[in-house]
Amino acid sequence: MAARQSDGEYSDNNENKGFWSIDFDNSPVIGTAIHDGHRIRPDIADLMALSPDERLREEDPFTGEMIAGMTNRIVVHHSRFEIDLNRAADQAIYLKPEQSWGLEVWKQEPPAASIRQSLDFHADYYAMLETVLSTVERRHGAFVVLDVHSYNHRRQGAAAPPTAQAEAPDINIGTFSMDRSRWSDVVSAVGHHFASATIGGRRLDVRENVAFQGKGEQTRFIHERFAQNGCAIAVEFKKFFMDEWTGKPDVRVVSDIRDTMAALQPVLEECLRARR
Repeated sequence: MAARQSDGEYSDNNENKGFWSIDFDNSPVIGTAIHDGHRIRPDIADLMALSPDERLREEDPFTGEMIAGMTNRIVVHHSRFEIDLNRAADQAIYLKPEQSWGLEVWKQEPPAASIRQSLDFHADYYAMLETVLSTVERRHGAFVVLDVHSYNHRRQGAAAPPTAQAEAPDINIGTFSMDRSRWSDVVSAVGHHFASATIGGRRLDVRENVAFQGKGEQTRFIHERFAQNGCAIAVEFKKFFMDEWTGKPDVRVVSDIRDTMAALQPVLEECLRARR
């Protein structure tokens, strides 16, 4: 996963790693950080119009670290600007500015072979995910995936007012694609856990389906493929844990989030045991 340098800035130390990393053991709870990555393949890097800092602003740095205390985790090391795994394949490469917050991503469109390679990565990821979750289902029956992301709230500039709190909770829980009634106990447990935690010396504003609704491809895929046993919750942290314009984190807050995520795992394991 991505790491902090000694000065607290974000860096990518995954040059010798693959597209993703998996840590997998005996738990029915899985954490994912599919937008944590910052790498770009060499064959398309020179075609990209965005600077690394511009890409980082729309990526989800430190989400891999947030789930580092969980037993099962999947962290993707390549940037969403190469291929966005949380979108359907036909929308997963940002070829038009309207797909990418108005940003011109490419100096010139990648050649067909490069696009095909990116789409193969998308297909391979979902094949891997289905295999992993099938194994968890076989071992445990029902399972919970915490699909961890982050989002910007200072889009008008570093010195401009942030998005109003009413529209931007500290933690947004997205549940759009699930059978909400089937998993209401799990969703309630997640919301209560985060709302009861002290992160950065305070209690957080935790709400459901406000800034985002959890309409991403990963949660949709899980609920379609594992309709009986799979609960996938999109957990979006507002970037209160970092400066979204410089990329520098508040190390204490990131550590608190990691501890809170790790402490959520046994809560959800108990929820799942109670459902049997």
